Amino acid sequence: MRPAHLALAVLVAAVWGVNFTVIEIGLDHFPPLLFSALRFLVAALPAVFLVGRPKVAWKWILAVGLVLGVAKFGLLFVGMDAGMPAGLSSLVLQIQAVFTAGIAAAVLGERPTPARVAGMVIALAGIGVAAADEGTSGPLGAFVLVVAAAACWGASNVLTRKASPPDALNFMVWVSTVPVLPLLLLSLLTEGPSRDLGALRALDWQGAGTVLYVAWVTTVFGFGAWGWLLRRHPASTVAPFSLLVPVFGMSSAALFLGEPVSGLRWCAAALLVGGVALTSLAPARRGSGRTPSVPGGSVVPGARPREDWSRSSPRP
Repeated sequence: MRPAHLALAVLVAAVWGVNFTVIEIGLDHFPPLLFSALRFLVAALPAVFLVGRPKVAWKWILAVGLVLGVAKFGLLFVGMDAGMPAGLSSLVLQIQAVFTAGIAAAVLGERPTPARVAGMVIALAGIGVAAADEGTSGPLGAFVLVVAAAACWGASNVLTRKASPPDALNFMVWVSTVPVLPLLLLSLLTEGPSRDLGALRALDWQGAGTVLYVAWVTTVFGFGAWGWLLRRHPASTVAPFSLLVPVFGMSSAALFLGEPVSGLRWCAAALLVGGVALTSLAPARRGSGRTPSVPGGSVVPGARPREDWSRSSPRP
């Protein structure tokens, strides 16, 4: 990989990691479900008019939009609003790799290798350590919400794998059109119209900046750059850079939000990152069609030729 391409891969990981700190700041300006709805609205417009027509069936766009956009991001934003720290959220969400492997095994019949099983066990041990740390310093319910968000992310990865989108950016932009109305409706029902209107009336440059960052920088730039790298390099070369996301997430939260990083949290980080690396990057069984996932919530197209990883079941 050329130095410029290497720098771009690190930049995307940094953008995705810092995103959690930006979300934390944005939650000071918006109710969580309204903030999530605005994120998808701004990500979809005007990009939806620039990326061309959808390249997969609408059933997949709707399914991923509901599971990823409404469930995963809704749970994540509510969990962070309930007290889950930004840095820890960036770390715990990486357990999605374990959920992805588990759901793919149950739904698609993909048999994990012993190395991947070992990686899942190590990552789950990291979640246990993180839960113990959060249980002594923060609300455990918020921690559970973020773990549930990771499970929804894993389910959306399997759905995306079934959809086999040939263009990640096109797919994510169209997926972003789906959650807007459901999230707005949920916000009105649970957060209340007066709270939503109050947040919009009090909108300032900082609040607007957080929406623009999570929508355009994280989604449009992040996925556009990631897809560009994948078109020029093997997924096995690009995917490991996603493991830098919690590093940037925890570092930016400590730097800008003053979040402490305890010894237990560093231990959890080592177990989680190591387990996720083993789960995501260990060789799959022949014909399993494994596709590594990325922090923006989609499966990386191009990890294998499309005719391999779009199969609904592995080779015998």
